[in-house]
Amino acid sequence: MMTPRWLPPVLILLSLLIGGVLEVAFGQPPGVQGLERLSPEERAVVERNLERWKQLSPEERQRVLENYRHWRSLTPEQRQSARESMRRFREMPPQEKGRILEDFQRWNELSDERRQELQHAYDRFQRLPPERRERILERQRQFQALPPQEKERVMRNFERWQKMTPEERRALRERHQRAREGRDPPPR
Repeated sequence: MMTPRWLPPVLILLSLLIGGVLEVAFGQPPGVQGLERLSPEERAVVERNLERWKQLSPEERQRVLENYRHWRSLTPEQRQSARESMRRFREMPPQEKGRILEDFQRWNELSDERRQELQHAYDRFQRLPPERRERILERQRQFQALPPQEKERVMRNFERWQKMTPEERRALRERHQRAREGRDPPPR
């Protein structure tokens, strides 16, 4: 039986093609599970950072996706503000960065309820007139500069104030006002 003359070159070409396909297939990184569940945009980001993505645990991957989705939900102004904050953070001295990271860690350890309370208090503070905010910040700086024993005394007084009724607080304010005007001795 005679083989057609074109068959050997076709077989050689076919073997080269199959070999090439296999070489390309073996050269590709193994598929990463879960990519099919991502949006095309998220998949593109993961594929651009594939090596780092592979090193993340499933929990870290989930957190990265949540952060990315949050980032995408921000307005252009909010994104710019975040970039500026990050630039300022990178330029800080190491000690200052460490303090901020510790504060952030403490914030994350708070209960959701406490975080909401603090967020509401911060929002109220931000709505105050600038001169009132500055007075509060100045008092905070003065408090921070006090020696430890004096800080304790101030905190004990604050706790007593918190336990007072509104009428007792009003009476104490009036006594302080009269004392400032020189009409009464200062309250103890």
